Amino acid sequence: VQLVESGGGLVQAGGSLRLSCAASGRTFSRYGMGWFRQAPGKERDLVAFLSWTGGNTYYADSVKGRFTISRDSAKNAVYLQMNSLKPEDTAVYYCAAAYLAARPPRLNNGYDMWGQGTQVTVSS
Repeated sequence: VQLVESGGGLVQAGGSLRLSCAASGRTFSRYGMGWFRQAPGKERDLVAFLSWTGGNTYYADSVKGRFTISRDSAKNAVYLQMNSLKPEDTAVYYCAAAYLAARPPRLNNGYDMWGQGTQVTVSS
């Protein structure tokens, strides 16, 4: 069972990236999925969440209107579309899975699985 992120890279401010989180080993249709980010010296924070039913989403205030989380069940993958990127979006981005989560777990250890992370760097 593994989560693998991809799609990170270097982009200029105002640009876009789409991160992917692919799951192998099991289907993630019953998992709520979160995207987190962690900048150097800072805590790992939730930026977006999609409930296992797909009916509920959550976005951090700092990314509302710019980031969109989505799921492709046929591909067993979750995506984070990031538009209008800013230098302060620079961080390592992680995806995580929480079984039958209808809303974001209150604590990060409420997630059952984590990916290894992908670096996003936004230049000014």
